[in-house]
Amino acid sequence: MDQVPSSSQDARSLPTCYRHPDRETGISCTRCERPICPECMVSASVGFQCPECVRNGSGTGQAPSASAPRTLAGGTVTADPRLLTKILIGANLLLFLVQEAIGDAFTDRFALVGQGWDSDLGSVQGVAEGQWYRLATSMFLHSGVMHIAFNMLSLWWIGGPLEAALGRARYLTLYFASGLAGSALTYLLAAPNQLTLGASGAIFGLFGATAVLMRRLKYDMRPVIILLVINLVITFGWSGIAWQAHVGGLVGGVLIGYAMVHAPRERRGLIQYGACALVLLAVVVVTLLRTAQLT
Repeated sequence: MDQVPSSSQDARSLPTCYRHPDRETGISCTRCERPICPECMVSASVGFQCPECVRNGSGTGQAPSASAPRTLAGGTVTADPRLLTKILIGANLLLFLVQEAIGDAFTDRFALVGQGWDSDLGSVQGVAEGQWYRLATSMFLHSGVMHIAFNMLSLWWIGGPLEAALGRARYLTLYFASGLAGSALTYLLAAPNQLTLGASGAIFGLFGATAVLMRRLKYDMRPVIILLVINLVITFGWSGIAWQAHVGGLVGGVLIGYAMVHAPRERRGLIQYGACALVLLAVVVVTLLRTAQLT
């Protein structure tokens, strides 16, 4: 996530974060002026501060414990900024092993399907039959080793920095809201008996929020745009990929991501979680409409 050097910088590289020497950045702490990357940025009344300045109450006249360090989006700075990303990856891997051990019976029970015939149970099963849980459980299932490997590598690469920038609660809300938006659009537009599974909807939501964050920080947008275009080409160019989940997750991620990083401080929580609530409301409305069509 490098910035484009200005004409005054010529070919010189940007400074690196004082806590992460491998990361270039154009942002500095407003108090000590040390360069800081997104993971180390703590939102202040003016600009951003490094965790040490906030923790020590530097220049504020406050005791170190008077205020907790905050991320760009207002979340609490934590010792392990990738904890939830690790847990999500672990949950996906664990359920993939369960899939491999139990077989199709497990996948058919928890994957996303609008309305399909279950030969083992001898009845119609699906979201239209009241099994709304499939909208969420399908986000943790995968169709093969390559499928889960690609998704988990993407989650690790994108999720970690985004979790650090948003904070745990906001990051987790973004992940699930985007994934549910992808599931809802798939339910609406795909064939009723089409079986769909994978974390791609949630991951495309992280893609969208990352693009919004990089624009907010005035980073070079070309790397994330190129990666997003490549993923969209794969989405629409290969058969067997649920493009509806990718598009739904991406739109949800962009909307929520914009609210997360652009909300004014005085109404931050209301705007951020209000945007999440609107996306989830859209998920409910779309699900109800599609269910009414199928029943």
